[in-house]
Amino acid sequence: MEFVKGITPKDTVEMSQLLEGGWEGRPAKVEGTIHTVRDMGDVAFVVLRRRDGLLQCVVEKNSSEIDVKSLREESAVVVEGQVRSEKRAPQGIELLAEGIRVLSTPEEPVPLAVSKWKMNTSLEARLDKRPVALRNIRERAKFKIQEGLVRGFRDFLYEQGFTEIHTPKISAKGAEGGSNMFRMDYFHRPAVLAQSPQFYKQMMVGVFGRVFETGPVFRAEKHNTKRHLNEYTSLDLEMGFIEGFEEIMAMETGFLQYTMSLLREKYEKELKITGAVLPVTDKIPAVRFDEAKEMVQKKYDRRMKNPFDLEPEEEVLISRLFKEEYGADFVFVTHYPSKKRPFYAMDDPADPRYTLSFDLLFRGMEITTGGQRIHDYRALTDKIKARGMSEEGMEQYLDTFKYGMPPHGGLGIGLERLTMKLLDEDNVRETTLFPRDLGRLEP
Repeated sequence: MEFVKGITPKDTVEMSQLLEGGWEGRPAKVEGTIHTVRDMGDVAFVVLRRRDGLLQCVVEKNSSEIDVKSLREESAVVVEGQVRSEKRAPQGIELLAEGIRVLSTPEEPVPLAVSKWKMNTSLEARLDKRPVALRNIRERAKFKIQEGLVRGFRDFLYEQGFTEIHTPKISAKGAEGGSNMFRMDYFHRPAVLAQSPQFYKQMMVGVFGRVFETGPVFRAEKHNTKRHLNEYTSLDLEMGFIEGFEEIMAMETGFLQYTMSLLREKYEKELKITGAVLPVTDKIPAVRFDEAKEMVQKKYDRRMKNPFDLEPEEEVLISRLFKEEYGADFVFVTHYPSKKRPFYAMDDPADPRYTLSFDLLFRGMEITTGGQRIHDYRALTDKIKARGMSEEGMEQYLDTFKYGMPPHGGLGIGLERLTMKLLDEDNVRETTLFPRDLGRLEP
């Protein structure tokens, strides 16, 4: 019998160790995938792709028995050699190779030029071969930055006393209502894929007071645009004992400040690779929905078409206006019309035509929807009746309020959209690992 006692140290070296210094002239063993091979005659450069970056290995043919011509890109290898400084190499160091052991070789050449800085192929081609395309250094860096956004969300909210939860994605009834739900048969009973964790995170406010979740949500919307997906990742939070929806906006501002600082400190390499410019987050302007429409109408001579919602063009113009006049990358648009918000949104006591809610626009696109919720049982059921809705399927949700709930509110952030605008991409599919839209169900 054997016992597993934990992680066993390997004899290979991590890039972080090499970059700490003190390795000049010392032997090292490094594992990785052959990213590219450049045969220059008397010398060859074998560049390894590792999870922590690129490492250049130099093969001097006169003093080495390594057969460079037998090495193939995308082979997994272990390289042994001497470490030395080289300013022209990736990360400023290289390995003078003395031996290369091949662990595996590809069956066929890769269909995309993943070793190039830009692959110069269409988005559709890259999505069709997504697992391979993501091996490209620039493509991969996008999702390291996306990791940083989720990491910042989690770490910041832990510091603020939030509890992370994980809610069901199969439900009896949608949280948002309407027809944009994926319906399914659940053991001969009707069910839907969750449009949002809204009902569950509100329930859990009564348990933990402050909760958050990162997870998929599903929208059966027949959109075929550069900004819509049918499955995306939502960063959700809900917090109790608030005095107003402004506390929710303040919490999101704090998250953005924390996360941009984290990216600056921990993801400098990926920011440089992608050319991402971090936004200004020290203060974010807030403007009422109706005032924002009037400001855009006046400055850009644009006639209001939809009095109850913002069109994509208006989001762009509002963002442009606040960037030009206030240097703001973000802008909160508050007090959305009640008829365009879900039944659980709290109406403004001063004017019930509007809600105590907001959207956050980032560089011309809505990335967040949030606001204060109705916490009073009678007020909630009255609004359901006023909208001609049925309480069927919401009994458990409504019971939560019957037994008492504190004033609360929350928000949902579209992770892929946030990443898209941060990286200045034109299509949300660029920042989605494996997109699901009207025409794509694979890979």
